[in-house]
Amino acid sequence: MKTVRLAAAMLTGLAFAASALAHAFLDHASPAVGSTVRGPPNGVSLWFTQELEPAFSTVGVLDASGKPVDKGDKQVDSGDRTLLRVSLPPLAPGTYRVRWRVLSVDTHVTEGDFSFEVSP
Repeated sequence: MKTVRLAAAMLTGLAFAASALAHAFLDHASPAVGSTVRGPPNGVSLWFTQELEPAFSTVGVLDASGKPVDKGDKQVDSGDRTLLRVSLPPLAPGTYRVRWRVLSVDTHVTEGDFSFEVSP
């Protein structure tokens, strides 16, 4: 009976561990989270830990007043479905906030935001 309980506990632990790994978390970004870049970037690229569902994954870039400044052309890369990007027009020096919300292929939603600064 102890063996059965131990096996059940181990399987339960593995199930919780697998579900914890099932979300698409932000792995890295360009511009990097909290970075200062010299001159305006052409776009923002976000890499996640899981493949994304393109129709339900979004990213936007806002200026310091909260106004959207990206070109609205977000896309999940067809060759690397962990990569979400959006193009930017030339940005003035200042601080910008990136907000994202993604749906991974296993149907889990995650969202977050970070900022970066553009210097002259």
